[in-house]
Amino acid sequence: MNKIPGLYEDPVVVAKRQEQQYYLLSQLQNLVKDLSSSCQQRLSYDILSNLALALIDGTVFEIVQGLLEIQHLTEKNLYNQRLKLHSEHRALKQELLRKHKEAIQGCKAHNLTVLRATQQKELETLEQRVKDEQRMMDEKIVLELDQKVIDQQNTLEKAGVPGFYITTNPKELTLQMNLLELILKMQQKASGIC
Repeated sequence: MNKIPGLYEDPVVVAKRQEQQYYLLSQLQNLVKDLSSSCQQRLSYDILSNLALALIDGTVFEIVQGLLEIQHLTEKNLYNQRLKLHSEHRALKQELLRKHKEAIQGCKAHNLTVLRATQQKELETLEQRVKDEQRMMDEKIVLELDQKVIDQQNTLEKAGVPGFYITTNPKELTLQMNLLELILKMQQKASGIC
Protein backbone atom coordinates (compact mmCIF):
# COMPACT_ATOMS: atom_id res chain seq x y z
CA MET A 1 0.00 0.00 0.00
CA ASN A 2 1.40 3.43 -0.97
CA LYS A 3 1.68 5.96 1.79
CA ILE A 4 0.11 9.32 1.16
CA PRO A 5 2.33 12.03 2.69
CA GLY A 6 0.83 13.34 5.87
CA LEU A 7 -1.88 10.63 6.07
CA TYR A 8 -0.06 8.26 8.43
CA GLU A 9 2.40 10.69 9.97
CA ASP A 10 2.75 11.25 13.67
CA PRO A 11 0.26 13.97 14.67
CA VAL A 12 3.00 15.70 16.70
CA VAL A 13 5.23 15.94 13.62
CA VAL A 14 2.32 17.23 11.53
CA ALA A 15 1.43 19.80 14.18
CA LYS A 16 5.05 20.97 14.46
CA ARG A 17 5.36 21.35 10.68
CA GLN A 18 2.07 23.24 10.57
CA GLU A 19 3.27 25.53 13.37
CA GLN A 20 6.51 26.19 11.45
CA GLN A 21 4.53 26.91 8.30
CA TYR A 22 2.27 29.41 10.09
CA TYR A 23 5.28 31.11 11.65
CA LEU A 24 7.06 31.38 8.28
CA LEU A 25 3.83 32.54 6.63
CA SER A 26 3.50 35.28 9.24
CA GLN A 27 7.09 36.38 8.61
CA LEU A 28 6.51 36.41 4.84
CA GLN A 29 3.32 38.44 5.23
CA ASN A 30 5.24 41.03 7.24
CA LEU A 31 7.98 41.21 4.59
CA VAL A 32 5.43 41.54 1.78
CA LYS A 33 4.18 44.78 3.37
CA ASP A 34 7.47 46.42 2.25
CA LEU A 35 6.79 45.60 -1.43
CA SER A 36 4.82 47.74 -3.88
CA SER A 37 1.03 47.43 -3.70
CA SER A 38 0.87 45.86 -7.17
CA CYS A 39 3.31 43.17 -6.07
CA GLN A 40 1.46 42.64 -2.80
CA GLN A 41 -1.72 41.94 -4.79
CA ARG A 42 0.05 39.32 -6.92
CA LEU A 43 1.46 37.47 -3.90
CA SER A 44 -1.68 35.67 -2.83
CA TYR A 45 -2.16 33.87 0.47
CA ASP A 46 -1.81 30.55 -1.38
CA ILE A 47 1.55 31.51 -2.92
CA LEU A 48 2.89 32.73 0.43
CA SER A 49 1.54 29.69 2.28
CA ASN A 50 3.11 27.32 -0.25
CA LEU A 51 6.36 29.28 -0.10
CA ALA A 52 6.36 28.99 3.70
CA LEU A 53 5.86 25.23 3.35
CA ALA A 54 8.73 25.02 0.84
CA LEU A 55 11.04 26.92 3.21
CA ILE A 56 10.51 24.69 6.25
CA ASP A 57 13.40 22.25 5.73
CA GLY A 58 15.94 24.83 4.53
CA THR A 59 16.61 23.16 1.17
CA VAL A 60 15.23 26.12 -0.79
CA PHE A 61 17.61 28.44 1.08
CA GLU A 62 20.55 26.24 0.04
CA ILE A 63 19.36 26.11 -3.58
CA VAL A 64 18.92 29.89 -3.77
CA GLN A 65 22.32 30.44 -2.17
CA GLY A 66 23.93 28.10 -4.71
CA LEU A 67 22.18 29.85 -7.61
CA LEU A 68 23.30 33.22 -6.25
CA GLU A 69 26.92 32.06 -6.09
CA ILE A 70 26.75 30.70 -9.65
CA GLN A 71 25.24 33.98 -10.82
CA HIS A 72 27.97 36.04 -9.15
CA LEU A 73 30.70 33.86 -10.68
CA THR A 74 29.08 34.13 -14.10
CA GLU A 75 28.75 37.91 -13.83
CA LYS A 76 32.37 38.24 -12.70
CA ASN A 77 33.57 36.02 -15.55
CA LEU A 78 31.58 37.97 -18.15
CA TYR A 79 32.82 41.27 -16.72
CA ASN A 80 36.42 40.04 -16.94
CA GLN A 81 35.89 38.88 -20.53
CA ARG A 82 34.58 42.33 -21.44
CA LEU A 83 37.50 44.03 -19.67
CA LYS A 84 39.95 41.80 -21.54
CA LEU A 85 38.34 42.66 -24.86
CA HIS A 86 38.45 46.38 -23.98
CA SER A 87 42.12 46.07 -23.06
CA GLU A 88 42.91 44.27 -26.33
CA HIS A 89 41.14 46.99 -28.27
CA ARG A 90 43.03 49.72 -26.45
CA ALA A 91 46.35 47.95 -27.23
CA LEU A 92 45.40 47.61 -30.92
CA LYS A 93 44.57 51.30 -31.16
CA GLN A 94 47.78 52.33 -29.37
CA GLU A 95 49.84 50.13 -31.70
CA LEU A 96 48.13 51.56 -34.78
CA LEU A 97 48.70 55.14 -33.57
CA ARG A 98 52.37 54.29 -32.89
CA LYS A 99 52.79 52.94 -36.42
CA HIS A 100 51.06 56.02 -37.82
CA LYS A 101 53.40 58.32 -35.89
CA GLU A 102 56.45 56.45 -37.19
CA ALA A 103 55.14 56.58 -40.74
CA ILE A 104 54.51 60.33 -40.52
CA GLN A 105 58.02 60.92 -39.18
CA GLY A 106 59.55 59.04 -42.09
CA CYS A 107 57.23 60.46 -44.75
CA LYS A 108 58.25 62.96 -47.40
CA ALA A 109 56.23 66.20 -47.38
CA HIS A 110 54.61 65.59 -50.80
CA ASN A 111 53.19 62.19 -49.64
CA LEU A 112 51.86 63.44 -46.27
CA THR A 113 48.29 64.15 -47.47
CA VAL A 114 47.92 60.68 -48.99
CA LEU A 115 49.46 59.07 -45.92
CA ARG A 116 47.13 60.90 -43.51
CA ALA A 117 44.08 59.92 -45.59
CA THR A 118 45.20 56.28 -45.56
CA GLN A 119 45.84 56.41 -41.82
CA GLN A 120 42.43 57.98 -41.18
CA LYS A 121 40.82 55.14 -43.14
CA GLU A 122 42.81 52.55 -41.11
CA LEU A 123 41.74 54.21 -37.87
CA GLU A 124 38.08 54.28 -38.93
CA THR A 125 38.28 50.60 -39.93
CA LEU A 126 39.77 49.70 -36.54
CA GLU A 127 37.16 51.74 -34.68
CA GLN A 128 34.37 49.99 -36.60
CA ARG A 129 35.93 46.60 -35.80
CA VAL A 130 36.14 47.57 -32.11
CA LYS A 131 32.52 48.73 -32.13
CA ASP A 132 31.34 45.50 -33.81
CA GLU A 133 33.31 43.26 -31.44
CA GLN A 134 32.02 45.14 -28.39
CA ARG A 135 28.44 44.86 -29.66
CA MET A 136 28.90 41.11 -30.25
CA MET A 137 30.40 40.72 -26.76
CA ASP A 138 27.50 42.62 -25.21
CA GLU A 139 24.99 40.47 -27.09
CA LYS A 140 26.81 37.33 -25.91
CA ILE A 141 26.68 38.62 -22.32
CA VAL A 142 22.95 39.33 -22.53
CA LEU A 143 22.27 35.88 -24.01
CA GLU A 144 24.35 34.17 -21.33
CA LEU A 145 22.60 36.09 -18.53
CA ASP A 146 19.21 35.29 -20.07
CA GLN A 147 20.20 31.61 -20.07
CA LYS A 148 21.19 31.87 -16.39
CA VAL A 149 17.72 33.25 -15.60
CA ILE A 150 16.12 30.31 -17.44
CA ASP A 151 18.38 27.85 -15.58
CA GLN A 152 17.44 29.47 -12.24
CA GLN A 153 13.72 29.41 -13.06
CA ASN A 154 13.96 25.76 -14.07
CA THR A 155 15.89 24.78 -10.93
CA LEU A 156 13.47 26.59 -8.61
CA GLU A 157 10.46 25.16 -10.43
CA LYS A 158 11.87 21.62 -10.09
CA ALA A 159 12.52 22.30 -6.40
CA GLY A 160 8.81 23.07 -6.00
CA VAL A 161 9.18 26.76 -5.18
CA PRO A 162 5.82 28.40 -5.93
CA GLY A 163 5.74 31.12 -8.57
CA PHE A 164 8.74 29.78 -10.48
CA TYR A 165 8.56 28.53 -14.04
CA ILE A 166 10.33 29.49 -17.24
CA THR A 167 9.03 32.82 -18.52
CA THR A 168 10.21 36.01 -20.17
CA ASN A 169 7.11 37.99 -19.20
CA PRO A 170 8.36 41.12 -17.40
CA LYS A 171 5.52 41.04 -14.83
CA GLU A 172 6.21 37.42 -13.99
CA LEU A 173 9.96 38.08 -13.82
CA THR A 174 9.31 40.93 -11.38
CA LEU A 175 7.14 38.63 -9.26
CA GLN A 176 9.88 35.97 -9.29
CA MET A 177 12.52 38.54 -8.30
CA ASN A 178 10.29 39.64 -5.42
CA LEU A 179 9.87 36.02 -4.34
CA LEU A 180 13.66 35.59 -4.41
CA GLU A 181 14.04 38.75 -2.35
CA LEU A 182 11.59 37.35 0.20
CA ILE A 183 13.48 34.04 0.31
CA LEU A 184 16.81 35.83 0.86
CA LYS A 185 15.32 37.99 3.63
CA MET A 186 13.85 34.91 5.27
CA GLN A 187 17.25 33.23 5.02
CA GLN A 188 18.90 36.21 6.70
CA LYS A 189 16.30 36.11 9.48
CA ALA A 190 16.79 32.38 9.92
CA SER A 191 20.56 32.77 10.20
CA GLY A 192 20.27 35.73 12.56
CA ILE A 193 21.87 38.30 10.21
CA CYS A 194 18.89 40.66 10.35
